[in-house]
Amino acid sequence: MDYEIIGESIQMVEIELDPGETVIAEGGAMNYMEDGISFETKMGDGSTPDQGFMGKLMAVGKRALTGESIFMTHFTNRGSSGKKRVTFAAPYPGTVVPVDLHQYNGELLCQKDAFLCAALGTQIGIAFNRKLGAGFFGGEGFILQRLQGDGMAFVHAGGTVVRKELRGEKLFVDTGCLVAFTKGIDYDIQRSGNLKSMIFGGEGLFLATLQGHGSVWLQSMPFSRLAQRITGTYASGKGEGSALGGLGNLFGDK
Repeated sequence: MDYEIIGESIQMVEIELDPGETVIAEGGAMNYMEDGISFETKMGDGSTPDQGFMGKLMAVGKRALTGESIFMTHFTNRGSSGKKRVTFAAPYPGTVVPVDLHQYNGELLCQKDAFLCAALGTQIGIAFNRKLGAGFFGGEGFILQRLQGDGMAFVHAGGTVVRKELRGEKLFVDTGCLVAFTKGIDYDIQRSGNLKSMIFGGEGLFLATLQGHGSVWLQSMPFSRLAQRITGTYASGKGEGSALGGLGNLFGDK
């Protein structure tokens, strides 16, 4: 699958489809597409078309546990005269990360809202975290998205993304900054420092620990952190154009 990442800080991915080729995506992720591409909303990812209705129902039921829609959109090049392009982007600023699943033993674990689009045949399921601490205190909870296949998949992260290669060492990460990791990485949660640091440090009560052999993708601006800053600004009355800031609220609408 040929593709191009467009933009720098607010990215989207443009995918070229050969005649008859299909890409699957989350609903609402499409930006634009060329004439000749048709799209259809289907139940599930289409990775196992012969599994029957009940099999599809069980598969999409797992997706529902992550808060995602049980339906996905399939975009197919129906033309017969060359490649056609379709472009996808996530609903908030960030970076699109291309991942060739074949290079990572056919599997990637990612946070539940990170998946953007992938080649047809990619199985999008869930993985239950076996660590109790990670389940209760990690940003991802017990449930992570599992992408399986041998083609291209694209995940989205907030802000700038960095990839770390672990060779047995341990990495400590803010729980919201974890985007994805490959097989061979052990994910857990531990308390962040002593009681004083936990209360006054501003880094959260818990940190994610990643250890093993594999790749880890981290994001600089989790959406939850961005949303918290925006809502906090408006809640305090520090809107743009207000010279008095929060003091303006003392006078109400008058």
